[in-house]
Amino acid sequence: MAPGSRSSQRVPRAALTASSSSAAPIGREPWPVVPAGVVPVDRAEQHGPASRVGRGHCFQELFQGILERLDAGEIVIGDGGFVIALEKRGYVKAGPWTPEAAVEHPEAVRQLHREFLRAGSDVLQTFTFYASKDKLENRGNYVAEKISGQTVNEAACDIAKEVAKEGDALVGGGVSQTPSYLSGKDEAEVKAIFRQQLDVFAKKNVDFLIAEYFEHVEEAAWAVETLKESGKPVAATLCIGPEGDLHGVPPGECAVQLVKAGASIIGVNCHFDPETCLRTVKLMKEGLEAAKLKAHLMSQPLAFHTPDCGKQGFIDLPEFPFALEPRILTRWDVQKYAREAYNLGIRYIGGCCGFEPYHIRAIAEELATERGFLPPASEKHGSWGNNLSMHTKPWVRARARKEYWENLLPASGRPYCPSMSKPDNWGVTKGAAELMQQKEATTEQQLKELFKKQMFKSNIVA
Repeated sequence: MAPGSRSSQRVPRAALTASSSSAAPIGREPWPVVPAGVVPVDRAEQHGPASRVGRGHCFQELFQGILERLDAGEIVIGDGGFVIALEKRGYVKAGPWTPEAAVEHPEAVRQLHREFLRAGSDVLQTFTFYASKDKLENRGNYVAEKISGQTVNEAACDIAKEVAKEGDALVGGGVSQTPSYLSGKDEAEVKAIFRQQLDVFAKKNVDFLIAEYFEHVEEAAWAVETLKESGKPVAATLCIGPEGDLHGVPPGECAVQLVKAGASIIGVNCHFDPETCLRTVKLMKEGLEAAKLKAHLMSQPLAFHTPDCGKQGFIDLPEFPFALEPRILTRWDVQKYAREAYNLGIRYIGGCCGFEPYHIRAIAEELATERGFLPPASEKHGSWGNNLSMHTKPWVRARARKEYWENLLPASGRPYCPSMSKPDNWGVTKGAAELMQQKEATTEQQLKELFKKQMFKSNIVA
């Protein structure tokens, strides 16, 4: 089908909001009715990366940046988690969690970007999480010396931009918290670390910048101030819960500091589940309203249930990182999250660790009416499981309805396992001896000391 033909156009909101109960059997939840052959949209068949075909109420022909989209009231869907997904696939090393796969296994990174794009992501973040020079040489990591931070960051930008051109996605260049800050380095030293990555993002001309995964608002504000030097829009997310950052700064005050530093989009990512993250964003929103400041709101939580987490989030859970699977959100959990985020006023909605493409598709499907279209990945996925009507077994066909999946309480299948865990809660943060970073690999003696402390803290029998 040629670009610009009827089947490559997105559907205006009016077409999606029209409904016909006769389109599906009784008890099944149909997708909103749309003209045949029009939705889902294959982004690769649109006019090209500079087109904005059929977003929202009307058709537009010019490329729009992140702020133009949000200012117009659009819902922007983020992507999901990379480091945990690629660790499971064998391309990332648990521990350092650094993104050298952008150089060593670019095809793996490219494919994950492509799957998020197909699932509905409007933003592809560069795979530059923990790609600062100090992190790439921390505790025996070989990447800074053998590959270089610049090479990793450049490769990550190239891959994200390449895949973004297959649709109409924006590319966000991301920085995250640094070992330098945790080790007590001063503002100038930490900003110099961020500036090394910023130089690459400027060279590669990403669409906007993201300061994500910060436990301390002070460091996040330094990151925002540095990224603003580019003249591009900046988003900033903290990995905090309702208790605030690790220095005790409440979420509302954190939001105020981020906006005053120059962030146009603020919120949270990682460390906590959707329910906890939305409570935190609500507090941030209230803080901005009290200070009479404005910013767009953003949420990218974990795809793991974390009701038992302490202040440090899921990294305190004894299951982190290799036994988190029993906590994974279902696609229906994510649809609930997307609706609640939208109702709270959040318009940049995505995910972080644990979020796979099918989770992102769930966001796009839940908000299909508001957005005016479905993603290509929905072509093989009926609304609320209605494709199960084709199953050979009658009891499975009986599950082809919204009421079944919306009310299901999934079992874990683990009869001797608890429903919740006891977090480690070591309570260490910036300046603690255990957090002082080093270039040398962790020694056996250092590990023995940590094992001993862990047994004491957790009452583990050796």
